[in-house]
Amino acid sequence: MPQKRLLLIAAVTGYQVRVFAEAGRRLGYDIVLATDRCHKMDDPWADQAIPVRFHKPAYSAHLVKLAELQGGKFDGIVAVGDKPARVAAHIAHKIKLPWHPPEAVEACADKYLARERFRAAGLPLPTYYKIPLTDDPAAAAVQAPYPCVLKPLGLSASRGVIRANNPAEFSAAFQRIRALLETPEIARLHEDQDRFLQVESFIEGREFALEGILSDGRLQTLAIFDKPDPLDGPYFEETIYVTPSRQPADVQRQLMESTQRAVTALGLTRGPVHAEMRYNSQGVWMLEVAARPIGGLCAKALTFDGGMPLEELILRHAVSEAVDACRLDGPATGVMMIPIPREGIYEDAGGVEQASMIPGVTEVLITAKPGQLLTPLPEGASYLGFIFARGERPETVERSLRDAHAKLDFRIAATLPMFRYPLAWGGRKPGGKAAPSPKK
Repeated sequence: MPQKRLLLIAAVTGYQVRVFAEAGRRLGYDIVLATDRCHKMDDPWADQAIPVRFHKPAYSAHLVKLAELQGGKFDGIVAVGDKPARVAAHIAHKIKLPWHPPEAVEACADKYLARERFRAAGLPLPTYYKIPLTDDPAAAAVQAPYPCVLKPLGLSASRGVIRANNPAEFSAAFQRIRALLETPEIARLHEDQDRFLQVESFIEGREFALEGILSDGRLQTLAIFDKPDPLDGPYFEETIYVTPSRQPADVQRQLMESTQRAVTALGLTRGPVHAEMRYNSQGVWMLEVAARPIGGLCAKALTFDGGMPLEELILRHAVSEAVDACRLDGPATGVMMIPIPREGIYEDAGGVEQASMIPGVTEVLITAKPGQLLTPLPEGASYLGFIFARGERPETVERSLRDAHAKLDFRIAATLPMFRYPLAWGGRKPGGKAAPSPKK
């Protein structure tokens, strides 16, 4: 049997890319990487990656088509991350691989477009509308429903999402999000959706996440995660994910059925999906669906059939191997994304060994690096690290994660005003004037 050849599209050569490569080697697949690295450098990481441009999907698809003509036909495609998923859809369409359609993935990447498709499908929705960043915050605040949530249309992982309970909080949140979207990191991408923000009435209830994979539009649920911490604002930083869900079977059925309706409304057809939703007495409220697997290190919380990582399952599915019989290892597992408590310069972490010895904890990973500038939500886009645990019941897993976190002691140095935003904003606070020089 000829060797399977897969295209892996990713933004950087990080943890999940390495896991995909290792899984591919175990399976005997030829994994070809495509990244948005500088095309002028001659294979700087010696991995023979195809250089693509995430902001130029048609051009990227053309480059991959040329690579396929030179190196051989691809048997499947996998994408890691939101922007890679968008370009992957265009590439798959160009080289005729089964995957999510481009217009469906584009809808996933824009909160307003997703809401419009959910509305057309009759899914329950809060009041929602989008407004240009050029609007006057005070005038916009008069029209808002309270409490409400302001969201950038194109960012993920709760970045820039802020709750407002009154007009003063609305104006402050509006200006804060506008400043974030004006940072060079985001503004240089020239995304149309970054010229707007979305306003939604706040949805009461608890949050859940569903990890799944689609075949011809049919959803196979791989895991339902409880998020035991209340996410009521003003920011919405996710911390603990635990599976299996402790919700009654009827609630879990509703979560799965609503996710199926959502992916159908979006037009997603084939590949991994990660869905976020809220549940209350009125039922399931879909927040968003991403055309990708759960992000980064969190995927370590999921293994199947005696240790198969999520990445291997996705590769098998990408080459049309049946994965319907794959079942999540248990009995229960979870991950804690360690939040950044305050802005500052990361120095080090104490208590890691003690945290690792908590019963049920399988790993404590500190991903922050000494000297790194830490920025918490809503502006930030990272965590201090991750804690993983397994146990006999979801509640024991949750307790292990919390007990381990309580053992950790992070040392974060305060930053001087002039150095607070040195890289992202050129010494300027987002939306503000240049930071003053420190007094002598």
